[in-house]
Amino acid sequence: MPAVTVPDITILPRVDANPSSDKSRPRTVKQVTTAPQGFEGEGFPVRRAFAGIDLAELDPFIHLDQMGEVEYAPGEPKGTPWHPHRGFETVTYIIDGIFDHMDSNGGGGTITNGDTQWMTAGAGILHIETPPEHLVVSGGLFHGFQLWVNLPKAQKWSPPAYQDVRANDVALLASHDGGALLRVIAGEVGGHKGPGRTRTPITLIHATLSPGAQLRLPWRQDFNALAYTLNGFGTMGLERRPVKSGQMTLFGPSYGESDSIIISADDKQESRMPQMDVFILGGQPIKEPVAWMGPFVMNTKSEVLQAFDDFQKGKLGRIPTIKRPGDLHKIHGTPDELQES
Repeated sequence: MPAVTVPDITILPRVDANPSSDKSRPRTVKQVTTAPQGFEGEGFPVRRAFAGIDLAELDPFIHLDQMGEVEYAPGEPKGTPWHPHRGFETVTYIIDGIFDHMDSNGGGGTITNGDTQWMTAGAGILHIETPPEHLVVSGGLFHGFQLWVNLPKAQKWSPPAYQDVRANDVALLASHDGGALLRVIAGEVGGHKGPGRTRTPITLIHATLSPGAQLRLPWRQDFNALAYTLNGFGTMGLERRPVKSGQMTLFGPSYGESDSIIISADDKQESRMPQMDVFILGGQPIKEPVAWMGPFVMNTKSEVLQAFDDFQKGKLGRIPTIKRPGDLHKIHGTPDELQES
């Protein structure tokens, strides 16, 4: 799990929730769920990290897939065909492997270990995500995440946009005990900001904890808090709720003026994965109605149906001349599968 590493973690700035403060009250663990496995796009394996958690608890997040971890044989790497989006942002973070992005707004590029692609679908866009041709030929390791971040009603019709967040731009921090490396992709923690430019206030962190290390993170009171265990064994919160690979932890709401979350790695880890890796995220709830079906996240059912109609009429964009063969008509879901909250 390369992502971003450092030769000497002790030289990094350290972050601590200052538990000695009378105002500091760590959040308790509200729920732990296990992500089911499935397939996405042209058949690459995913784990649905938010499965089993109420959509209202996730706000402003909509969807999170752990893509892989999978070791592809030559000819096996897969991606997604061209497909539309409207009303939210997609955040694709690659830990191992390499991925290409292209969209109808002219955005695109290649990301690899520790890089992130941030696409604002806004009023509407078409895009495709695929492994490059050389990876299809050679095969190789692939592992990453895709997160969907909702946009408030006032920004759902904003122009589409795209940004690259390169691995060497993320903010690097150490835990108070020097046993955990934090990669801040977006948002702020302990006064240190990540490079991702967010329309909805959120924080995204990839943390790697050495055996026995503890991470005490200061956390915004107005944010929810979630932690997905990529690999390894550990505990969440002061109550030391056990977690393992493929499990999502939902922390409860804020209780005091100084807020924090606590994550601890077990003393013993697997030989194949000697450290504990956790994807930590939180955001300011939008608190608006959500109508979500397949690739569209809007406020009402009529807006979702309008998005389907606009897509069929070509109003969400057109595929660039240089394209990977795919079935543009393949959309995940149908109008009768629409979710509302």
